[in-house]
Amino acid sequence: MAKAARKKTSRKSKSKPARFSPRALYLRLRRWTLRAALGGLAFLLAMILLYSVVNPPLTHTIWTEKRRLGHVEREWVPIEDIAPALARSVVAAEDARFCEHWGFDVNAIRNALEAGANRGASTITQQVVKNVFLWQGRSWVRKALETFMTPVVEATWSKRRIVEVYLNVAEMGNGVFGADAAAQHYFGIGADALSPQQAALIAALLPNPKERSAAQPGNFMRKRARQIMDGAATIERDGRSACFEH
Repeated sequence: MAKAARKKTSRKSKSKPARFSPRALYLRLRRWTLRAALGGLAFLLAMILLYSVVNPPLTHTIWTEKRRLGHVEREWVPIEDIAPALARSVVAAEDARFCEHWGFDVNAIRNALEAGANRGASTITQQVVKNVFLWQGRSWVRKALETFMTPVVEATWSKRRIVEVYLNVAEMGNGVFGADAAAQHYFGIGADALSPQQAALIAALLPNPKERSAAQPGNFMRKRARQIMDGAATIERDGRSACFEH
């Protein structure tokens, strides 16, 4: 009788295998997805804070081009060793209201929407976010991350730092990245020795650096460079360059 009781007890002690209902599985997946998303955002925020004082060692575009070409031209130089004319020229060419916005140029966005898809509205800050932290190409995921990260960069970096990073990571030729590499590649001089005209020619490359040359500019490039020189002089005169020059 005691043996029968033990058998009965042992049967009761056997646990049934756990079963997950669809709802429990959904909740678990949602919890892990949320944790992964929060972890990713925390990582991006940490990288933004780090790169406010540490120079980015590599970007996705530089890595991609290095794999494609086998070698890229790039030499990081502090903004103090870059001719002020180049910083003014790039801002005049790409984002003339750079000192006045918080990462998004609302007027440029409105004008771009009215003009259709043939006109862009990315600010220098947005381009820095894309170049340093994200990847090239069009996708809703990349654009959403860019939209989230741009005001964070504006809030944690100085305007001068944003321009400095941009001038060192922007593609300025086929396998040529940054101001100093571009100055050496096209004119055989350092970035600190660029004249206003040379700076304007480099800035004129930026929308299409693989197809244009600052050393052998065509009529369009010469005309565009003159416009950029005028724009650079204007933003210096009216104070729109003060935020990244001091």
